[in-house]
Amino acid sequence: MAKRRIAYYLMTIPALFLFFAFHTFPALQGIFYSFTNWDGFSDGYSFVGLKNFINVFKDENVYNAYFFTFKYAIAATLLINVISLLIALGLNAKIKAKNFFRSVYFLPNVLGVLIVGYIFNYLFSNAFTIWGAKLGSDFLSQNILGNPDWAWVGIVIVGVWQGIAYNTILYLAGLQTIPADLYEASSLDGASKWREFWSITFPMLASFFTINMVLAMKGGLMIFDQIVALTGGGPGRSTQSIAHLIYTGGFTGGEFAYQSANAVIYFIVIVAISLFQIKVLQRREMDL
Repeated sequence: MAKRRIAYYLMTIPALFLFFAFHTFPALQGIFYSFTNWDGFSDGYSFVGLKNFINVFKDENVYNAYFFTFKYAIAATLLINVISLLIALGLNAKIKAKNFFRSVYFLPNVLGVLIVGYIFNYLFSNAFTIWGAKLGSDFLSQNILGNPDWAWVGIVIVGVWQGIAYNTILYLAGLQTIPADLYEASSLDGASKWREFWSITFPMLASFFTINMVLAMKGGLMIFDQIVALTGGGPGRSTQSIAHLIYTGGFTGGEFAYQSANAVIYFIVIVAISLFQIKVLQRREMDL
């Protein structure tokens, strides 16, 4: 028994140390520097109290980044969950080559986000514009990533394309837990497919719906890689997310302490939204 306990400690303590060293300690450092005026390069710094936090609320670039990030996160969360649920229902049906289609739909999840982003950047810049010109459409013949009003749509398309893979797997796992007896009973009662979905499938998937909504929203709020690969935050600052603003300002703009304060505030915002989502969606689970 003692040997087994030692083995558990040998597995747990190194993992705990690594987690603290590469996750918790840098986070605590960021909170510490948020109360200073350190630019990230100088040898010294001074404590400025809450000045950085106050200035964040006066920064127009921060407001623009918040607006874009929330617009992207809401659109991507809704589209990812609707599309992945529909795909999961299709893949759970009695169709041929089911395993082949499942592997195809999961493929975007194993590809690197930056690689996918650069591929779509090429498609938006070249292939799609050529196809749009052949169709005679002025709108489709332009690169939407270069349009301040439509660039965010291109980022949503890429984010949704890559995000539906993981959520589809979770919905598929949820569909496997629904007893077949329920569908047989509803079939004997003459229930329509829509009635079957709304009264059996959707309520039984409630907990998986909650998880997917929270994960998709969190991923949307933390969008960064797609921005780097597709637009770099442009045109102008029209597609600059909070994470991208923190990175560019903190590591290349000499605003390390200021952006650390921005990161602390944003961390609190994400935690608050996630807790709100969980509370609301879990209450909905009990109502179903």
